[in-house]
Amino acid sequence: MDNWETIKADEIIQFNPTETIKKGTIAKKIAMEKLEPFTRDISGFELAEFKSGTKFRNGDTLLARITPCLENGKTSKVTILDEKEVAFGSTEFIVMRAKESISDEDYIYYLSRSPYWREIAIKSMVGSSGRQRVQLDVLKNTKLSIPSLEEQREIGKILRSIDEKIENNRKINHHLAA
Repeated sequence: MDNWETIKADEIIQFNPTETIKKGTIAKKIAMEKLEPFTRDISGFELAEFKSGTKFRNGDTLLARITPCLENGKTSKVTILDEKEVAFGSTEFIVMRAKESISDEDYIYYLSRSPYWREIAIKSMVGSSGRQRVQLDVLKNTKLSIPSLEEQREIGKILRSIDEKIENNRKINHHLAA
C-alpha cells in the first residue's frame, strides 16, 4: 500500500453519469426492493414505462442513498442488462461508475461495500428522521488511498471470485434443502 495514491473519490468514480431514456419508452426498471442486503447481484427487474428515475448501465454500482436502505446494506452491481442497454430505477439510488482506464468496476463495487465507505456515507446523512439521505458531495470529496488500475483489477477479481463461491454454495444448500 506504500505506492497507493491518495485522491478524492470523484477522481476515480463517475457519480450519477448522464444517460438517456426517452419518456414513454418501455425499459427495464430496477426497484429498491430488488437490491438484497449485502448482495452483489440484483434479483430481478420489471419492464415499465420510463417517466423519471435514476439511469444506469451494466457495470455500474447502485448505492441506496436513503435511510434505512443504506444502513441495511442495499448496494449492488448492475449485471442483468443487455450490452449498451440503459435501465432506470429509484431516484434514491446513487450510481457509481468506474472511469475508463482509471478505475475498475468491480473495485468500485467492493469499495462501496467497505466499512470505511459505508461509515462515511451513513454519517453524511441529513434530513428529517426516517427520510435522511446521503450527501453526494461528501462522497465525491472523500479521500481514498487507491492502488494502480492493475491492482484494482486483481483485488476486484479476487473479491468477485469469493462472492461467486458464496453464491454457488448458497444454491447448493438450497438444492439440498429442497
